[in-house]
Amino acid sequence: MKRKSLRISSSAKINLFLDVLSKRSDGYHQIRTVFTEIGLADIINFALTKKDAIKILSDIDFVSTNENLIYKVAVFIKDKYNVKFGVEIELQKNIPISAGMGGGSSNAASTIIALSELWNLDLSRTEMHKIAENFGSDINFFLEGGCALGENRGEKINYLKQIELDNIFLVNPGFEISSKEAYEAVSLDGHENDNWLELIEHENIKWCYNKLQVGVCKKYPEIQMIIDHLLENGAKQAMLSGSGATIIGFCPDRATADKFSIYYSNMGYWNYITKTKRSAK
Repeated sequence: MKRKSLRISSSAKINLFLDVLSKRSDGYHQIRTVFTEIGLADIINFALTKKDAIKILSDIDFVSTNENLIYKVAVFIKDKYNVKFGVEIELQKNIPISAGMGGGSSNAASTIIALSELWNLDLSRTEMHKIAENFGSDINFFLEGGCALGENRGEKINYLKQIELDNIFLVNPGFEISSKEAYEAVSLDGHENDNWLELIEHENIKWCYNKLQVGVCKKYPEIQMIIDHLLENGAKQAMLSGSGATIIGFCPDRATADKFSIYYSNMGYWNYITKTKRSAK
C-alpha cells in the first residue's frame, strides 16, 4: 500500500455575537451566535498506515489519547465504516486550549474531512455533519468555515456573507475556562438580544455581544480588567471570546494592535494579531 498523507490547517473561530436564550431539557443551552473563522490555526498532519491503530503525536502534553476529540472522532469513524487501515495524526497546537476559540472542535472537523479522504470513504457533507453532531456543538460550523449564524446548541448552521475585520487582537491570561463553567455562570433573564440582526446587516463591531461575559468576569475579574484596558487604550470594541478566557480587542489599525501585543507580551500573556478568514466557498 502506498503511504498517503494530508496536511490540514485547522482554523480557530471567534464569536462576534453570543446570546444564551434558555436551558434545554438535555442539559445544553439554547443559543444564538455569529461565528467567524480567523487566521489563527493548528496544523494537523494525517498519514495512512497499514497497522490497524490510531496514533496521535503532539507538541504539547494535553493530548490524552482516550479523551482527545481527534482520537474519539477517528475511532468513531473507523468503527462505523469498518475501516481496516490505521492513521498516524501529528498535531501542532497553536490555538490555546479551553480558550473560547473552538480549537478542539476545529481539530475534530479537520479529522472528519481528512479521514473521509485518506480512508476512501467519500463521505457526503450530510454524513459529515451527522458525525459531527455526536461530538460537540461547534464542529458543524468548522466543516464549512467562513462566517455563520449558529442556533439551537450552536449546531444548526446558516452561512452568512463574511464580515471582514482586520487588526483583531487576541490575548489570553493563561488560565482555562471550560464551556460548562461559563454556561453555569450565565444569568438567564428571558431577554433576547436582537443586535445580531444589526451586526449582520451593517457589519459593525459596535453590535458585538457575549451574554457569557458578565458571569465569567464576576468569577475572573482579571478578564474584565483586560477588557477595560483595551477599551481605554485604543480598541474600538473589546469582549470575551466564546466561553473565554481569551479576550478580543478590535483595533482601528495595526499600530494599536502592535502596542497591545508588546504590553501583554511583557506581562507574559499569550497574544496574537489576526483577521477574519474568508471561506473558500
